[in-house]
Amino acid sequence: MKYPENLKKGDTIGICAPSNGITKEIKQKKLDEAIKQLKEMGYKVIETQSVRKGEKGRSATAKQRAKELMELLENDEVKLIIFATGGDYLMEVLDYLDLEKLKKIKPKWMQGFSDITVLEFLFTTILEMPSIYCDTIKSYAMKPLYKNLTDALKIASGETIKQQSFKKHEKIQQNIETAFPEENEENLNSSYELTEKVEWKNLTGQNKIEIQGRMIGGCLDCIQRFFATKYDNINNYIQKYQKDGIIWYLECFEMWSSELTRILWQMKNAGYFNNTKGIIFGRPLFYRSDYDITFEQAVKEALGDLKIPIIYEADIGHVAPQMAIVNGGIMKIISENGKGEITYDAKQQN
Repeated sequence: MKYPENLKKGDTIGICAPSNGITKEIKQKKLDEAIKQLKEMGYKVIETQSVRKGEKGRSATAKQRAKELMELLENDEVKLIIFATGGDYLMEVLDYLDLEKLKKIKPKWMQGFSDITVLEFLFTTILEMPSIYCDTIKSYAMKPLYKNLTDALKIASGETIKQQSFKKHEKIQQNIETAFPEENEENLNSSYELTEKVEWKNLTGQNKIEIQGRMIGGCLDCIQRFFATKYDNINNYIQKYQKDGIIWYLECFEMWSSELTRILWQMKNAGYFNNTKGIIFGRPLFYRSDYDITFEQAVKEALGDLKIPIIYEADIGHVAPQMAIVNGGIMKIISENGKGEITYDAKQQN
């Protein structure tokens, strides 16, 4: 893996919108608050021209989005890119990226989640550059910053961090139409609404799971876009790093039990779980139990024959707060008695 230069105070953070943009006025004000706070922390901040634009779920044309991303990737002053938001159409950008050119540029840290999975997954499995799977830019308007946000900045700064599972998480949603209430100016700096008890669970029966390996994964809704495309280099990647062992971290934005089963079945039969030391699932934001099949049952039915440790309901992904995961990095995971711990040792990376 080709690790980026460490982020330092005085360095530049770039904001880019390779999927959707930030168009609502109240969300743009939150973006302004995030930029202000990062500047107060000692960083310079720049944004590309389409960050505050959007039409039909896209900040700009695929070609323009790729161009703006390249502007930041080729700017030596930019040490970290934090993406504007997720969306649905990031995969269109891949056709306009010059992968051979990207292999020759200096790697730099990128941060985001959800639809950003598409970009981070490509950079990990083809370009062999790590990235940070964590919140997008608007979360940095929060005062004070929640620990996961400062942890992400510490990772980009080259620090070793140990993340403990949180005590509470936000509610898992039932109805996508009513799940996202309108924000107002009074809560521009508000924190997460943490109401539910966090409890990591070990699917495979062990009282304690302890695994270490190279992380790969993200949002399952997006990872499936790679299957059988020219961008599918998954088997080559997990073969190259088999000595490290692979840990898949997976989570869903919106999924139903039958679709979850189909995707996991396809991954297993395509060999994507070869050389895998374990799998850790975050909490899905929206999950529909078709045929009365729970998330736990769907995972067990699809992957139980792998005979590897599986953790679920971990602090990863769309149900905040989420831990900062280094996609492509070596991490150690412990799950015991409903609690979890993920350690990233900066000195151990290669």
